[in-house]
Amino acid sequence: METSLKQRRHDSAATGEARIDGDARPPRRGWLRWLPGIALARRYDMAWLRNDLVAGMVMTAMLVPVGVAYAQASGVPGINGLYATIVPLLAYALFGPSRILMLGPDSALAAVIVATIAPLAGGDPARAVALASMMAVVSGLVCIGVGVAKLGFVTELLSKPIRYGYMNGIALTVLLSQIPRLLGFRVGEPGPLRQAWGTVRGVLDGETNLAALAIGGSTLALILVLKRWPRLPGLLIAVVAATLAVALLDLDRTAGIAVLGPLPQGLPTPRVPMIHAADWAPVIVGGFAVALVSFADTSVLSRVYAARLRAPVDPNQEMVGLGAANLAAGFFQGFPISSSSSRTPVAEAAGAKSQFTGVVSALAIALLLLVAPNLLRYLPQTALAAVVIAAAIGLFELADLRRIHRIQQWEFWLSIVCFAGVVVFGAIEGIAMAIVIAVIEFLWDGWRPHSAVLGRVDQVRGYHDITRYPDARQVPGLVLFRWDAPLFFANAELFHRRVHEVIAASPTKVRRLVVSAEPVTSVDVTAADVLRGLVEELRADGIDFCLAEMKDPVKDKLRRFELFDCIRPDRFFATVGEAVHAYLAAYPVEWSDWQDRQP
Repeated sequence: METSLKQRRHDSAATGEARIDGDARPPRRGWLRWLPGIALARRYDMAWLRNDLVAGMVMTAMLVPVGVAYAQASGVPGINGLYATIVPLLAYALFGPSRILMLGPDSALAAVIVATIAPLAGGDPARAVALASMMAVVSGLVCIGVGVAKLGFVTELLSKPIRYGYMNGIALTVLLSQIPRLLGFRVGEPGPLRQAWGTVRGVLDGETNLAALAIGGSTLALILVLKRWPRLPGLLIAVVAATLAVALLDLDRTAGIAVLGPLPQGLPTPRVPMIHAADWAPVIVGGFAVALVSFADTSVLSRVYAARLRAPVDPNQEMVGLGAANLAAGFFQGFPISSSSSRTPVAEAAGAKSQFTGVVSALAIALLLLVAPNLLRYLPQTALAAVVIAAAIGLFELADLRRIHRIQQWEFWLSIVCFAGVVVFGAIEGIAMAIVIAVIEFLWDGWRPHSAVLGRVDQVRGYHDITRYPDARQVPGLVLFRWDAPLFFANAELFHRRVHEVIAASPTKVRRLVVSAEPVTSVDVTAADVLRGLVEELRADGIDFCLAEMKDPVKDKLRRFELFDCIRPDRFFATVGEAVHAYLAAYPVEWSDWQDRQP
């Protein structure tokens, strides 16, 4: 066995395969389990080094324009996008469990950030940075709290249609916010609908800068075309071409194209973001909103790449890593960040084997700020808008929505409602609406669950829904009733009503009711009290109440709710068949089972 393990390690080193195997798994106990980066460094395979260095340099070329573009889309200066790239990459390399996930500014968060800080900052860049940084701190604390409390499963509460709805809404919001910049003018009105109307009005008033539109449109077209060849740094090629065109033709001066300008020289310094007392409420709400979006996307992306790399995934540690990266961004003049479904595949295609790729990228960007801060001074704003628009286009999910419309229309319309909520009311309000709808959707199946009367079908084992099997026979005087949900406050009265309905609909006078309780996974106090009243009502009518196939933990709850004084222990049966046999032994009825007639 030891030889086999060594052979697998040798094969992995020879092929450069990024795989965690055997005792190379991250430690599950001790302080090192909170620092997967140190554990990875201890077992780092030097065969990965060349791949990580090359991938790190490739990612640097992509992260710089993306960081600047997403910063401006989020309502803060472009330099803060680089700050929000450098420090979080280093923090995630230490705290993050995924060996390939790339974190940084994200287009999906831009709409939420700018919707929160723009009304509060009043056009003051310094205040905008402080507000965005505090949002990152709030988001980081939320994510760390979720991870430490092992609540990583909460991301599963948002169904796919709901996620599609709010992401499509955010994508349209980002798109509408960047079109004016692509056209070379600004729209001051906040909100997607106002921005759309402001864009139309600006075009009709002749505010479009044709030179800016030509540069931005060409940049966008080149990015979209080069996406067909993932190994080509299409975004870098497009941005460099736009920058050279502006610099060589002096378009910033002759055509009035807005450019990024020189960046401040030096690295970000630690700073506690200070905000006004009146700003705390919207910043906390915004921080929770970006935390929800970022850890939903990060958990999904980390599971995808864990499966691809055949590595374990720890959703709770993923939240800790994401939270640590956001805290680092908040205290180093950054803003909320997330994983990226566009940058991570580039890192994989470039050959990244570990988080050392992110470390290399962070150090390279830091070196750029120290040595050549003027390198991006001629980067046109319209090209940055094209970068964000290309990312927003990638956020739209339409193909799978068509499939959902075909197979489950009500979930399709649920997605459309979430989409409309984001577009009409704004990103934060839309996300809040998505959460409320998710909770309602989660409760609905239990609120109005399916139930069935069971009968015996010839030549078919077991007892089955008589509406699905019209030829099913019912034992005279016995009603077998199945309830397909937990019993809780929202459906207890419905359970009570349906029991009386099936008794009234029975073709013979009912002597005993048996509830097939296998789907009943829980009972709360409200339902227990309703159940007690039901048992007493049935007893007064001469009907015996029994339960079959109830799980022991649920039975323990009934005992704790003191229901065993009205439902005797001998009225619990292991199977429906056992309950039927007990009834036939207690009551003389004419009944012939098909199995008894077998030769």
